[in-house]
Amino acid sequence: GDLDKVVNLLLSLSGRLARVETALSSLGPHAPAEDKVALREKQRLLVAQLEDAKELKEHVGRREEAVGAMVARYLPAEHLQDYQHFVKMKSALIAEQRELEEKIKLGQEQLRCLRESL
Repeated sequence: GDLDKVVNLLLSLSGRLARVETALSSLGPHAPAEDKVALREKQRLLVAQLEDAKELKEHVGRREEAVGAMVARYLPAEHLQDYQHFVKMKSALIAEQRELEEKIKLGQEQLRCLRESL
């Protein structure tokens, strides 16, 4: 459960940071200074939060190793391999699910814009 939450947090913060950086880079030279300052402050906060989330992921990783060592004492080799594969794939599948959800959102937004333009 913690792994799910941390991976989702990392993905969310990364996405938000990317959007802020895109907004910053798209500001023209005549954009109001307060807009630039606000976006830079958001960027600074998101970078700090992302670093904190990475530390959380490391902590969860250390806990995962401790639990894995404990589980290894009680599971036969075949089940242990299944458990290790499950834990490895869980993060990858969460990231893939999040990416697919973003693509669906983008597709829906594009479809809405197309309908409005017709």
